[in-house]
This record gives sequence, C-alpha cells and structure tokens, in this order.
Amino acid sequence: MAILVTGGAGYIGSHTVVELFNADKEVVVLDNLCNSSAKSLARVAQITGKQAKFYQGDILDSALLQQIFAENHIESVIHFAGLKAVGESVQKPIEYYHNNVVGSLNLIEQMRKAGVWNFVFSSSSTVYGDPDVIPVTEDCKVGGTTNPYGTSKLMVEQMLTDIAKAEPKFSITLLRYFNPVGAHESGLIGEDPNGIPNNLMPYIAQVAVGKLKELSIFGNDYNTPDGTGVRDYIHVVDLAIGHVKALARHENDGGLHIYNLGTGVGYSVLDMVKAFEQANNIVVPYKFTPRRAGDIAENYADASRALKELGWKAERDLNAMMRDTWNWQKNNPQGYKD
Repeated sequence: MAILVTGGAGYIGSHTVVELFNADKEVVVLDNLCNSSAKSLARVAQITGKQAKFYQGDILDSALLQQIFAENHIESVIHFAGLKAVGESVQKPIEYYHNNVVGSLNLIEQMRKAGVWNFVFSSSSTVYGDPDVIPVTEDCKVGGTTNPYGTSKLMVEQMLTDIAKAEPKFSITLLRYFNPVGAHESGLIGEDPNGIPNNLMPYIAQVAVGKLKELSIFGNDYNTPDGTGVRDYIHVVDLAIGHVKALARHENDGGLHIYNLGTGVGYSVLDMVKAFEQANNIVVPYKFTPRRAGDIAENYADASRALKELGWKAERDLNAMMRDTWNWQKNNPQGYKD
C-alpha cells in the first residue's frame, strides 16, 4: 500500500516524503517539475535510503492519473501540487484557477474512480482572508481572500467540503498552513524557488549567499509593532510531520477534518531578518518598498486542535529555522541547479 504525493518533488512535498519514509510508508510521487526539481527526490533517497516511485506529469492529465492508480496500490493521497505565489497569482489568475481548482477536481474524480478515499489537502491560512480574530482558529470565518492564490485554495476547500458531505466514504483532511520555512537538517533538501523568491526566508538566504543584492521588505507602515508584516513561521519538518500524523489519525475515517498547522507565535519581517543575522552571524542588507498587492498586516495560528486531536505541535524553534535555512542555502547556493 502506497501514498501518492502530488507535488512531491517540491519544497514541502519532498520533506513530507522523508517523513513518510521515516514512518515506513511506500511513496509514489507525481510532479510536473514546473517549480521543483527531480534532484530533490534523489536527495531524499540519500537521506532515507529509500526511493520514491516517480511519475513526471500533471494533475490535469486524467490518463496519467488513471495509469498511476492502475499500476500502484494507492491507499491515500497527499495533495501538494499547485501554483503558490501570492504576487504572481494577482498577475495570472486564470493559470491559478485552472491549475489549482480544476486540477484538484480532476485528481479527486480519478481517486473516486479508483476507489481511493483518503485525501489530505495542502491548504493555506490565506483562506481566512484578513482575519477578524488573532490568533486564528479553525472556526474563524473563511473568505474575503485577498489574492487569487488564496481564493483558489478556498474554492478547493469548498469543493472538498461538498464532496465530503455527498460521498461519506471520503476521509478528507484540510491542513491550513501558516508560513513554512527552514530545511532538512542534513542541508540536502530545501526551498529552491524559480527567479526572485516570493517568500521571505529564501529571499533572505539568497541575499546572504550573495545571489541577490538586498532584501526588499514590502511595506513598513502596517499596524504592527515595527510596521512590517507579522506572520506565523513554521519549520518545514514540523509541517511535514503534521501530514503524517493527520494521515494516521484519519485513515479510512469518513468525513471532513480541518487543522491549522502553525506555531501560534507571530514574528515580523524585521524580527526574521534579525534572527537570521544572529543565528548565522551574517548581515542581511535590506530596503523598504511599497506594500505588495494581496498582503495583510498580521496572521498567526491557534493550533490547539492539532495538538488535541493529532498529538501534533511544532517542536523546532526560530533559531533552528534560521540555522537550517542557511545550512541549505550555503551548501546549495544555486539550489538544485548546482
């Protein structure tokens, strides 16, 4: 029995494949490599001594999905595959809705045809929009999303909610992440974005390694302690473990299950820059630029439900996030392109 991991060569996907192997699971990966590298799976094999079966292709490809389900004994699907950049989504909404929404619908349709009923969806705290209450609980209202990326996640969540009601065989878990950072402690796998990074930590790391001149901080006039945006940053290994715990807890357990995965602590952009500098004894030059479309001032999690129901909580602290980010970047200055 194997777990199908869509987007399994990507940043969060590859770390989750490591944790699935650590839990003695068999893994099949589907990835179109549009913002990932097959080298990550070779690195996963170095870390674990185990090799995922890999299919290069797209969740929009029904024939390929049918082939995967026919050739492998799949018991569950963890679905990461999707376009994920907030700023880019504002510029390319059609691509985001087509890939993220239509692709997810196609995937779950092919699961139903194959009789595979366990589904874990990689969602996002962006579904809460600009939250009324901080910290954010799973019972907070969703909607009012501020960019097409977040709206695409919300649309998939709504679709999966309706499917869970109509098809009681399905066990569907929605994991709403906050901000994944860091890398595997080996330094072999980490975040390797295309072009100028959209996320803060790889941007900081690429400035530190000399790949980029300086960090652009989007906005310093938010209603926060230092004027920069506040977010809940979670170590990617903690996040990956959360998927394994969710899968174990709700395997063949019909219905809809929703969890925030975060630390419950908010850090500003400037907090993160200072923490990186202190942890790694490196100066990170930065400049302030105008706010970015679709960003909000503050967002951090109440993750107590995950602790209560899954026995999961974030274990790795801010220093570990900074140390592991730099360990990955300094050993792989060009990411997987070395």
